Amino acid sequence: KECTLPLTGKGVVDRIITNLGVLDVVEGGLRIVELADGVTEAEMRAATEATLVD
Repeated sequence: KECTLPLTGKGVVDRIITNLGVLDVVEGGLRIVELADGVTEAEMRAATEATLVD
């Protein structure tokens, strides 16, 4: 995929926190660590173009 923002954290960031939940950056994509209250895994998957791994 392509990012239009400056990639200042590429290779440095290992955890992403959003209003939908918490994701860890792992080999092959992102792993869901925790979902926000009321958010389903399906909603998280629909909200990102990144590969989500188990």
